Amino acid sequence: MISDSPKWLELEREIAAVVKLGRRPVAVTYLDAEPAGIKKFAGSEPSGCSFWRLAAEGNTFYTVPENHFNCAVGAYTHSIPLSPEREKETEQTLKMMFELGYVRPDEVPQIPRLAKGPKAVIYSPLGEAAATPDVVLFACKPAGAMLLQEAANRAGVGSGAPALGRPTCMALPAAIEHGAMTSLGCIGNRVYTGLGEDELYVVLRGKDVAKVAPALKTIESANTALRDYAKGRREQLSTL
Repeated sequence: MISDSPKWLELEREIAAVVKLGRRPVAVTYLDAEPAGIKKFAGSEPSGCSFWRLAAEGNTFYTVPENHFNCAVGAYTHSIPLSPEREKETEQTLKMMFELGYVRPDEVPQIPRLAKGPKAVIYSPLGEAAATPDVVLFACKPAGAMLLQEAANRAGVGSGAPALGRPTCMALPAAIEHGAMTSLGCIGNRVYTGLGEDELYVVLRGKDVAKVAPALKTIESANTALRDYAKGRREQLSTL
């Protein structure tokens, strides 16, 4: 595999400079076989989105399906079958969520899922991606998310979909299928990843990042001009 890291590092820096990211964007790649030359995850995490936290901290590694068994919901959105001894966990988890009023039974079939379960998943900071990832996760403040979404729309890769809610992990298959997605996150993800109360996610397809980065420069310039315009109008026209 030929490394594209310099290219991705440049794109990460370009986007981070405009969006003012508080943590590194995370590249996620779904594979049909375990990769060579990348460290295999060793340990345990409570959820698939916990791996986002590790990658944002600068780690590059890959997981296999059993690494995702601790989160029945995440396994569901990633089309990863649970082992026979744990396959009832999805039903138990959903039952708890139904009883809490967190989700309705009729919502479950509408949750986006990967078309095919991966045999391995690579996680890394965007700048250290070895090749084009399937999706890239940006944890942003709302103002940064606004810029990224406007840039995605300008680049022609926006989904036009409303912001997604729980579960956060459904934003990945949704973005792969439809284009740029905004996710408001969910309580589990915020606990597992440390996402701040003032942060949310924008998820791009990996192949779209190189289109969004130059569009972001135009959007930044336009927003600066429009901010000054709006400030002037407020000063001239506000009477209270």
